Order: sequence, then structure tokens, then C-alpha cells
Amino acid sequence: MNLEYRNLLNSNFHPASRVWVYQSNRLFTLSEALEVESILQTFVAQWQSHGSPVKGEAHLFFGQFIILIADDTADTIGGCSTDTSVRMIKDIAQQFNVSLFDRTHLAFVIKDKIQILPMNQIQYAVQNGFIDDDTLYFNNIIQTKKELEENWIISVKNSWLASKISKQSKTV
Repeated sequence: MNLEYRNLLNSNFHPASRVWVYQSNRLFTLSEALEVESILQTFVAQWQSHGSPVKGEAHLFFGQFIILIADDTADTIGGCSTDTSVRMIKDIAQQFNVSLFDRTHLAFVIKDKIQILPMNQIQYAVQNGFIDDDTLYFNNIIQTKKELEENWIISVKNSWLASKISKQSKTV
């Protein structure tokens, strides 16, 4: 599975640009993905904060993760513009019947595929060898472009899950 995405990010955005990650509970179909991409590009082209255009970009990565980026180093992103983006994400969720706000489901690369696991099944997954310290994990709590580039897809051992995984694997 090709996990390269960094080359698709706008290099003209400041490393401190704000990032929001929305993970779908399922893979979008190809036709859905094309429609979601169109919605995202239309939104970014019209995104405003206090009447000024937001320097933003949006992506659908791996058919399952919506990434919004706003470079607020020149202009501050206001609450209303953030609310507008959340409304757009909610509309996508409703239109395509997906969940985009469930933070209790975690994404991993298992057997060369993205697998979503409920947090309450992590212990089972560890005990049965589905995930371990070297399993790649989508760290959706990132907040900046720099973190997106360096800390979004990381080994479990380098994530907040590390202590949980180590503790659970010792109980096996």
C-alpha cells in the first residue's frame, strides 16, 4: 500500500497552518470520492474568514480521510469560518451516510490495508497479534501542517497508544 501523501500538500503553506482530520468509518466508493473531492474544492475556493478568503486546501486521502488545511499565518481563522467547515463536513457525512466525527474508532495499516478498530477492541487486537508496536497508526489528533507531514502516519510505538499497547502486550 502506497502511503505517500506529502507531495500532494501545498508547499507554500506555513508549517504552523491549522489542520483538521476527519476519518470516515468506511472507504468512499470511487464515484463518492470524486464527488467528495469536488465538494471539498468548491468549499475551499469559497472559504472565508471575516469576509476575506481563507488560504486553504482540502484533500481526500486514501479514500477515507478528509484533511482540511488553513494557513492562518497571514489572516486569523475565525470561529465562523471554522463553523462553516464543520457544517460542510456534517453535510458530507449526511449525504454519503458516513461517520466523520467518531474519535473512538482508530485507523491502522494491517495487512497492507487501512483497518478501523473500535478503541474497546485494541486489547483484543494486540493479544491476537493484529497490531503491535510497529503497526502503522493514523494519528488524527494532529493540529498543524508540520505534524501532518511528520506525525500523521506513525508506528504505534511513537503514538499516544504506545503505553497502552506495551501494557496490554505484557498481559498476553
